[in-house]
Amino acid sequence: MREDARERQQGLNGGTPRTIEGPLYVANAPLSEGYARMDDGADSGEVMWLHGQVRDQHGRPLPGAVVDIWHANTLGNYSFFDKSQSDYNLRRRVKTDADGRYAVRSILPSGYGCPPDGPTQAWLDRLGRHGNRPAHIHFFVAAPGHKHLTTQINLNGDRYLWDDFAFATRDELIADPVKISDPALAAQRDLPGEHTEIRFDFMLYAAGDSAEEQRIKRPRALES
Repeated sequence: MREDARERQQGLNGGTPRTIEGPLYVANAPLSEGYARMDDGADSGEVMWLHGQVRDQHGRPLPGAVVDIWHANTLGNYSFFDKSQSDYNLRRRVKTDADGRYAVRSILPSGYGCPPDGPTQAWLDRLGRHGNRPAHIHFFVAAPGHKHLTTQINLNGDRYLWDDFAFATRDELIADPVKISDPALAAQRDLPGEHTEIRFDFMLYAAGDSAEEQRIKRPRALES
């Protein structure tokens, strides 16, 4: 958010806002061109079609941008940390097509709470606060010559949307899930039938130097 504020002071407006990365990123997810399926089929969750476009600050599409996506399953758990899931389940990188577009098939994630017996929840209990997060999807977005973006979207309609214990909800980062029942559209997307569509576009600013193109260096569970 501090970087967003600095950009506004420089007269830069309209870029996709940043928000927290969270502790559950895992590097080197499978990389696909234009489209990927994120789930391994083991979870019978609601089918989600997530798509959008990556553009520069002038509104031009950015082909070859890499959209790194990760989210929880229907129980609020993440692969790598939840050993019942396959490696890189619900984690993918998608390189945008010639029009800067990306698309993934996945399952609709669930919100979740801190482990009830963990130190974070113990601390929150002392503050009289809950430890719940709304359903959300994490992103890194990177394109040559542009600032690396760390962000996430929270899904509209979740009971904790405006009561996120991590304070990660921002107006510009709320996505509207839309129920799709059109069989022709489902067939076009190679989906079995009814599904939930989420569209989210990204706008990246030009980088001032190569360091701004890289994600922030910090301790992670698995980093390349």
